[in-house]
Amino acid sequence: MPDGKVLRKKAEEALKVRGTYGRDYELENYETASTDREQYESLEDIATEQRKTMTDVGVLPNAEGRSGSLIYMDNSVVHSASSDQGLELISTKEAMAKYDWLKDYAWRAVAVDKDKYTARAFLEDANGYFIRAKAGKKVEMPVQTCMMIDSNKRTQNVHNIIIVEEGASLDIITGCATSGHASESLHLGISEIYVHENGTLNFSMIHNWGKETGVRPRTGIELGKNAKFVNNYVIMKPAGSVQSYPTCYLNGEGASAKFNSIAISHPGSEIDLGSQVVMNAPHTSAEILSRSITLGGEMIARGRLVGNATDIRAHLECRSLIMSEEGRTLAIPELEAMFPDVEMTHEAAVGKIAREQVEYLMARGIDEDAAVGMIVRGFLEGSIRGLPESLRQEIDEAVNMANLGN
Repeated sequence: MPDGKVLRKKAEEALKVRGTYGRDYELENYETASTDREQYESLEDIATEQRKTMTDVGVLPNAEGRSGSLIYMDNSVVHSASSDQGLELISTKEAMAKYDWLKDYAWRAVAVDKDKYTARAFLEDANGYFIRAKAGKKVEMPVQTCMMIDSNKRTQNVHNIIIVEEGASLDIITGCATSGHASESLHLGISEIYVHENGTLNFSMIHNWGKETGVRPRTGIELGKNAKFVNNYVIMKPAGSVQSYPTCYLNGEGASAKFNSIAISHPGSEIDLGSQVVMNAPHTSAEILSRSITLGGEMIARGRLVGNATDIRAHLECRSLIMSEEGRTLAIPELEAMFPDVEMTHEAAVGKIAREQVEYLMARGIDEDAAVGMIVRGFLEGSIRGLPESLRQEIDEAVNMANLGN
């Protein structure tokens, strides 16, 4: 990690650097949310309304079937507990104080001066979660975390660090949400993920932000030799402006990464999602799969694959449905190769539900609304193998609430 003074100077100089994509937010219009919230020994001690918000994004208040739970409310870790000896789950600040070696990871995968949002998180000394799967350990049950904004017109600053050590495996389910009274807020989420040799990480996110919430995550991932990373991202409910473009670096031979995103853009929403995978080592592979629907909002799907080594395999696929004349969708696939010995492909398609598909199902006794719902579910889940059951349930609920057949 570079000298702290150097990083601070870089961050200060970047405070006016707007993000490459998405709406620009004036940080001066937001105060920093509380860093000293009430602590909870048990998740079930959290207020009923907040527990409901957590449950809606896949975080279980009874923690059943989970190896650990961490809740980050506004800018404070209000609960942290784990039951697996192969797992460490604490706040980022606690981890930085505990491990001197962690300085070699902090702000390595994400630059402090990437834009004003990373700069703000650094200068505010953002807290977050530190998750470590210890070498050789297979964490049997998923870890669950929740990032919740509970204060209106405030900024939530987050700095997460995930480390999967050599030969370890880990599943994480993260739910991100805004309380009903806190819609006009801004989430700045910095996440750094490091998967070492022969490590495996499956990382699933369910988002449920407010209709006026600004969401600006900045994520960097580094993979070692034969490491595997799968990322599932789901946003099905109305949101203000979401712009996310994680970058994954395949630095070890034989590493693989897969990004799945499923999104619905409602009227008034601006959803700009993408992923980038940079293959820096031979025999690496990557896949980016995007499924999106616009019901009247803006939907942008980006994907970029960069081949910096020989003998690599990569595929990018963006598909979008337009279900309203008011909506707008844009698919931007990119491939870049530096060597001839690569196999890189992409597909992009934008359209509407074919009437003959609906009529085919109606001819078999299914009413029109149910037929449209079945087609939409199949479209959103299409080609995404092994989608966790919790995410399938989220898709079903969103399709039902959106009344897509009307």
